[in-house]
Amino acid sequence: MLGVAPYYFPMMEQQLDRFQIPLELKYLAIVESSLNPKARSGSGATGLWQFMHPTGKEYGLEVNKAIDERYNLEKATQVACEYLKKAYEKFGSWTMAAASYNKGKNGIRRLIETQGTNNYYNLHLNNETSRYIFRIIAVKEILENPKKYGFIYREKDLYIFPKYKVVEVNSTIDDLSAFAKQHGTNYKLLKQFNPWLRTTSLPDKSKRKYKLKIPTDNSLLVFDDFLTLE
Repeated sequence: MLGVAPYYFPMMEQQLDRFQIPLELKYLAIVESSLNPKARSGSGATGLWQFMHPTGKEYGLEVNKAIDERYNLEKATQVACEYLKKAYEKFGSWTMAAASYNKGKNGIRRLIETQGTNNYYNLHLNNETSRYIFRIIAVKEILENPKKYGFIYREKDLYIFPKYKVVEVNSTIDDLSAFAKQHGTNYKLLKQFNPWLRTTSLPDKSKRKYKLKIPTDNSLLVFDDFLTLE
C-alpha cells in the first residue's frame, strides 16, 4: 500500500479537493480495498472504493458484462466523493459520512432515530462500523509516519506506473486486441490500464464517449499484480 499510494493518491486528492472533502478521506479507500483496483468482496462490492452493483448504477456508473466502471479509477473516485458529500450534508459531520459509507445511509439514519444521537462516538454500532473510523485513523497515522512504525523504504522501492495517453472513442470496438495493436501496444497492457473493460470488445450502440488509456511506455508494469484483472 505504501508502494502504490504515490500513484493513486494524487488523483484522489484532486477529486476530494474539487468536492471540498477533507483529503484524509483518501485513506477510506485503503480500508475498503487495500488500494487493490481488482478487489472484490464476498458480497460483490468491487474496485478501489468497493461499490455494490446497485450503488454503482444509482450514481451513474455503467455496470454490465462488457463494461464495469466500478473499476474505472477516476469515475469511481468521483462517485465516492459524491456519496461522501451527500452523506455529510445529511448527517452533518465527515465522521458520520464515513461511517455511512460502511453502514449505508439508511442504516445510519435508523440508528440515529433509535438512539437519539448523531455523534459517531456515542452510537452503539455493530463491530465492523464501530471499528471503521478507527481503522481509517490508524491507516492515516501509519502512512503519514511510516518510519515511526518500522516501515523503511527508499524512493526506488515505490511502484512506478508507466506514462500513457488518452484516446477517446464513441463507437463499438469489436476487437480490443486489434485496437491495442493499432495504437502501438498490446491487449494485456490495454486491459491493465483500463480495468473497466471486462471482455474482448467494447460495445457502444448508443455512441457514448469513452476515454481509454493507452500506454506510451510498453515496458512491463512494475506493480503488474495490482492492475491485472482475473
